[in-house]
Amino acid sequence: MIGFLHGSVAGRTADGCFVDVSGVGYKLVCSARTIAALPADGGEVRLFTHVHVREDALALFGFASEGEQRIFELLIAVGGVGPKVALAVCSAFSAEDLRRALVADDVAGISSVPGIGKKTAQRIVLELKEKLALPDLALVGAGPDTVTKARSALENLGYSPGEVRVALNEIALKDDHSVEDLVRAALKELSNDRTARGSDRLGERVGKGS
Repeated sequence: MIGFLHGSVAGRTADGCFVDVSGVGYKLVCSARTIAALPADGGEVRLFTHVHVREDALALFGFASEGEQRIFELLIAVGGVGPKVALAVCSAFSAEDLRRALVADDVAGISSVPGIGKKTAQRIVLELKEKLALPDLALVGAGPDTVTKARSALENLGYSPGEVRVALNEIALKDDHSVEDLVRAALKELSNDRTARGSDRLGERVGKGS
């Protein structure tokens, strides 16, 4: 069993990377989050791994942290969740963000990940909450009904489920937060994010024109 690989990044693929370990090149499948955390080609890297064996294939998955590796392995043990879907969850949520979503019973947020329906999201919440021994409390005190209503309101305003999930994860939720409080705070986060992206695109256009 391979627990981790320590070597240098030898290249990237559409869904992962190559790691050179003493002259041996390992091909790893990674989440978008892990790929984004990789150093430049030639840089030193340590990736935690999971070997997935099937009758017709053998794949090696790489993770930037033990937390992500642990979440991935818990996810693929859930009925209806394969490695591809588990990686999509790891791409959408950090290990800590997923724990917060589980505590909040945030089925809507988890089911916004491509490949996950409501029933599968419910199984993920039920099984991972138990395996991780998470409390039946809301996100830092805010009730799941409040979070769900705020999410629905933001999506009705035209924001995508992914944008809403990221915005709500940025908010320090409190016991006395109302739906209106969350929506206002999330709109501020969403506005800042879109402004930043607009500035980045403007900078790219200016750079190309110079």
